[in-house]
Amino acid sequence: MKLNIQSNISLKPFNTFGIEEKTNFLIEVNDNETLTEIFKQGIFKENFFVLGAGSNILFTKPFEGYIIRMASKGIQSKIESDHVYVTAKAGEVWNDFVWHCIEHNYAGIENMALIPGTVGASPVQNIGAYGTELMYVFHECEAFDTTLGTFKTFKKEDCNFSYRDSIFKTEHKGRFIITEVSYKLSLTPNINTSYGAIETELIKENIAHPTIADIATVVSKIRVEKLPDPSTVGNAGSFFKNPVISADNFERLTALYPTIPHYPMPDQQTKLAAGWLIEQCGWKGKEYGQAGVWKNQALVLINRQNATGQEIYDLSVQIIKDVQDKFGIILEREVNLL
Repeated sequence: MKLNIQSNISLKPFNTFGIEEKTNFLIEVNDNETLTEIFKQGIFKENFFVLGAGSNILFTKPFEGYIIRMASKGIQSKIESDHVYVTAKAGEVWNDFVWHCIEHNYAGIENMALIPGTVGASPVQNIGAYGTELMYVFHECEAFDTTLGTFKTFKKEDCNFSYRDSIFKTEHKGRFIITEVSYKLSLTPNINTSYGAIETELIKENIAHPTIADIATVVSKIRVEKLPDPSTVGNAGSFFKNPVISADNFERLTALYPTIPHYPMPDQQTKLAAGWLIEQCGWKGKEYGQAGVWKNQALVLINRQNATGQEIYDLSVQIIKDVQDKFGIILEREVNLL
């Protein structure tokens, strides 16, 4: 087959920050055969980066190499007893997939409504929100090995999932391209309203017995109120991970800040709210050249008008320094830097 390789392409339409940078080459992938052909032509031996919706990326300079954009579509499901295995292609928009499942009464991912990105990126980041994480519903994924040119299936136990992390970000970073993901969902909903403002919003809406559609609607409403729309304000959602700290460190901090928001984690660890830490350093709503911090959620860095990726990166450096100086905690970026 002949590859459609586009040259000297602007990346502005392909990243939610709306950063104007260019790439030497762009290849759109709609099927597995295209990946095999890219391998045959030796392109995976060159500098390449795999892009989905571009919602977790910050371009700080032109990309010298090949952008491989995953655009494959398709959803299939198989019901077994009270469970359903739903398989989606990598290019499916995550929120569209969530609502596809809700419309078919497949429960388990409704708390992750409106997370930006594509299905293919979901296991890489072990995405999560409002008390749910991908690893709780992940069944398996198919991925293309750019080193060997073969397809491989990863089961849940192969992926080393942890908070916003997986084997695809560590040991196998850059090697595998996820082509489809299967999720094990339920036909009997287990409604989770315990996290964040979900309960408060349900009371406001006078919903006593919420459905999975109610949960997704409420979560979406909360997210819209907190997060800017990338079509009008360039951003990549949460720019920093919520830090997970030891019991000793948490004890030290609560002595100084008794009201610090926190969430218990396994192994006597505690997750803190990065947005709260940043806000306490005075950054919420602040402008930084053409970049800035979102007025409703300090975890979100924004492209106010025509910011460069470097400008947004410099802002993140300053925030990390201020949080470390004040709290002794080093924030980790959730967004990929290129």
